[in-house]
Amino acid sequence: MMGCYTLQPTMGVSPEIGNELAFDITDVGRVGLGPSMGSEIAQVEGRLVSRENAEYLVSVTSVRFLRGGEQPWRGEQVRLKSEYVGSTYQKQFSKGRTIALSAAGVGAAVFLLTRSLIGSARDEPSTPPPEGTAIRVP
Repeated sequence: MMGCYTLQPTMGVSPEIGNELAFDITDVGRVGLGPSMGSEIAQVEGRLVSRENAEYLVSVTSVRFLRGGEQPWRGEQVRLKSEYVGSTYQKQFSKGRTIALSAAGVGAAVFLLTRSLIGSARDEPSTPPPEGTAIRVP
């Protein structure tokens, strides 16, 4: 589903299997995940596949880095030990943001369309080509 989403803290509530979540990664997590995911990981986002023995199994959709930037993933599954995770967030649909973004998109499209129509309706004086220039007639 297309739209805007926000990340809301889970506030100690155990997330349900199948939910879209984001996990802030701790320093211990960066060391532990370094060989498989890189040592600059700030946050892992994805769908919770399972939670067993103080570990999350996550189908990863994106990774955010400490110094900025984001890398999309294609659902590769990664195990996150609970000591690797600082805060946990649940991804929630934001109706207000989606409406605002849609309105801005429609406004931009109308603006561009009216500019295009106004620009094409102007009569620009045509300048004849210099003498001796070959003109191809279809």
